[in-house]
Formats: sequence, C-alpha cells, structure tokens
Amino acid sequence: MDLHTDYAPVFKALGDATRLKIIEMLSCGELCACDILECFDITQPTLSYHMKILTECGLVISRKEGSWMYYSNNTQLIELIKNYWSNMTTEQENCICKSLKTDKQCN
Repeated sequence: MDLHTDYAPVFKALGDATRLKIIEMLSCGELCACDILECFDITQPTLSYHMKILTECGLVISRKEGSWMYYSNNTQLIELIKNYWSNMTTEQENCICKSLKTDKQCN
C-alpha cells in the first residue's frame, strides 16, 4: 500500500475553499444538505458536485433518509490523514529524505 498514492485524492479534494468549509462545518456533527447549502451562495447541483468529491475520496460519509441527504465527516479517515501528515512532515528514521544521496545538491 502506497499512502502517497492512496491519500492524494484526499488532498486534491481539500484544494478547494468550499470543500474545506464543508469539512469544518461537519466537524460539529451530521448536517442535511439543505443546511449546508444555506451557508453558501451556490446552487444545489454545485453543492452535489462538491459532496460527490468529498464522499468519493472518503472524507465524508453520506446517508439518505427519505428525500433528504445527510453528511458527516469520516472521523476514522481524518485521524489517519492527520497521522500521515504529521509523520510526513516530521523527520523519521525511515523518512524518504534518508534515501536521497547527500553528495548531490541542487544548484
């Protein structure tokens, strides 16, 4: 398993301000799509597009109740991503930088 490849879609999904705000909104718990939509000046199809990206990469979990769609953060994946980011940005014994040749320098 290559975590760089596995988590790339997550970071790509987070490269949009609207989606970052949605993740923040969901940090307080599950919300109906209609409640999310009220906080943005976007159309329902645009919200659906953003939610599709967030659910496809696994950051958000969706469930349907009647004609309503509810969303919540996938806290398990978010914890994995937080650990991955922390490990990736902190020097480790098995860090990728250790495999670089030290006699070569960028000019």
